[in-house]
Amino acid sequence: MKTKLFSNRLIGKLMVAFISILVVAGIGYTIATLYFSNQYFHETTQRLHANLAQDLIEEKFVDQSPFDSLGNVNKPLFGDIMHDMMAVNRAIEVYLLDMEGNVQYSVVLDHSDPEATAKKVSLEPIHQYITTNGKGYLLGDDPKNPGKQQVFSAAKFEKGGKEGYIYIILAGQEYLDTQNTLLGSYALKLGLGASLLTLFFAGLLGVLSIWYLTKNLREINYAAERFQQGDLQYRIDKDEKTDLTGLAQTYNEMADTIVKDMDRITALEKLRRELIANISHDLRTPLAIIQGYIDTLQIKDEVLNEEERAEYLQKISSSGERLSKLIGQLFEYSKLESNQIVPDKEPFLISELANDIHRNYQVLAKKKNIALQLEMAEKVPLVFADISLVERAIQNLMDNALKFTPEGGEVIVKITPLHKDVEITIKDSGPGIAKENQLLVFERYRQTKTGKEKEGSGLGLAIVRKIMELHNASISVLSKPNEGTAFSFSLPVYEKGLSFR
Repeated sequence: MKTKLFSNRLIGKLMVAFISILVVAGIGYTIATLYFSNQYFHETTQRLHANLAQDLIEEKFVDQSPFDSLGNVNKPLFGDIMHDMMAVNRAIEVYLLDMEGNVQYSVVLDHSDPEATAKKVSLEPIHQYITTNGKGYLLGDDPKNPGKQQVFSAAKFEKGGKEGYIYIILAGQEYLDTQNTLLGSYALKLGLGASLLTLFFAGLLGVLSIWYLTKNLREINYAAERFQQGDLQYRIDKDEKTDLTGLAQTYNEMADTIVKDMDRITALEKLRRELIANISHDLRTPLAIIQGYIDTLQIKDEVLNEEERAEYLQKISSSGERLSKLIGQLFEYSKLESNQIVPDKEPFLISELANDIHRNYQVLAKKKNIALQLEMAEKVPLVFADISLVERAIQNLMDNALKFTPEGGEVIVKITPLHKDVEITIKDSGPGIAKENQLLVFERYRQTKTGKEKEGSGLGLAIVRKIMELHNASISVLSKPNEGTAFSFSLPVYEKGLSFR
């Protein structure tokens, strides 16, 4: 339901955004169209009337002069000129300029006020216009509307010893007022009509486009709904070919990760139950032995001889030691697994540590009639690790080797210097481990069957693996049935000035 609501909202927002863009684009298109159309019309008008001023001079100033014999402006002549011009085009305004650009006369201006400021036109556009023969698009000053510029036609004349310019505004104020009125009406019709048509067809196209473009997004929403409803195996088909390849692949990977995490949680829960059952069993066994022998001692204390009493006490003692060892291993493993132990790495001689361990285990090995050997090079470099954790790992491997090696067998501890590491190997001559069980021996409470049951909690090798993980190292096992087993791990050689933390 939520994914559908999300999808509807998204499509709605896309539609609103799309229509808003169309409206803004339509308004911008209308304004731009009107602006460039108006500019194009003015440029066309100027090009069409480029020679108008020169034609006027050649036609009107042949028999008459713009000035009379007294040097005054020939107003009747300009009246006739303006009459003829306006009969053809009422937008035209004719001005007589002197060589400085001052307006000498125009029918459209009021010259009755002697105190009125004389109108003046910039000559720079006029000179440029005359130089290019009116081929460029130029704007000149509008004498009737100071501050505004209009398209014009201009030409220079010389008559009766007088020089000046005929300056014709091609789009006068009356024309502009009419144009603005019509342009506003045209803009309204064009904008409204074009916008409505554009909105209708573009909106229809937009709906279809958005519906098509969001097809893959709806598929992802549908996949999310299926997953939420419990179909954990449903995935987006051909995710690499969708329009939203990254999102589709991310969703599939996320779904795979969630399923894997759920499987891992299920496995951990199963393992937790197995762990509790195994711990209960391992704790119950020595406790039952202790309790049984204590009860026997209490009941038969008077009839037991010293030898039997000593045997019972020995059973109680060994079961107590086993129980203590199990509890210690559980406590140690729990701290390792919860990352409560941080290795305190330092350089030390692994050869000295191996000698100490070899010496300590000699008594136990002789007791079981097992030959314990130490093989290493004459010169072994310093290694960089936590000495107490490494000692614990080697001890666990030694305990494991001695436990599974039969009488008359041998256990070899081998120290081999490599290029940047030192390899430690503990090899026994026990029954070996089947290939399918070699990875299982490092899991807690996993013990392989070797022909006869051996005492142990199954935590020793799991602790070793955790210690190796703390050192960013790994432990490997090499074994074949009836050919013994070898466990190996490597520690980095200490190099002065380098840190391995």
